[in-house]
Amino acid sequence: MSQTLTKSDQHQQGEELSSSGHDGAFSEDTEDTLKDMYLSFRLGDEDYCLEIRHVTEIVGIQKVTEVPDMPHYVKGVVNLRGQVIPVIDMRLRFNMAGRDYDERTCIVVINLRNGQVQVGLVVDTVNEVRSIEEINVSPPPKSGTGQCAQYIRGLGKVGDDVKIILDANKLLFEDEFVMGA
Repeated sequence: MSQTLTKSDQHQQGEELSSSGHDGAFSEDTEDTLKDMYLSFRLGDEDYCLEIRHVTEIVGIQKVTEVPDMPHYVKGVVNLRGQVIPVIDMRLRFNMAGRDYDERTCIVVINLRNGQVQVGLVVDTVNEVRSIEEINVSPPPKSGTGQCAQYIRGLGKVGDDVKIILDANKLLFEDEFVMGA
């Protein structure tokens, strides 16, 4: 099952998630329907996925207010309907070359630590919401010694493609910034 998101679909999905009162905490019934569901996005030439249960909304790129003395990949904060949330540029987080933001650049807003922390992730483009059954998810390679390997939860096989499934809760470390927590 695959659902491609257009820019208006991304905006509509963001409105639906935020207007539904979704705060990253789901009931057991809801979690069952979200099992094996992932939001797929692109950074450079690779596709990455996050469990959809972490995603609260997808918004277009907007003005980011820089905050001094933050890690290089933290672009700053945005005011999202009265809530100030930190924004991480995922390209920089993964030690990739930065690039100018364009009309396809999105901020994927996620909840971490059981809804206690909300963070915006800047991605090149959002692809789709798709199902990847657990049987099609392989563990991450053990040879990954780079810092980025720690963020990988698994590798999802989708047809002839491989999607890198990220562990949302490992995108931030305990000793790193947490605004408002």
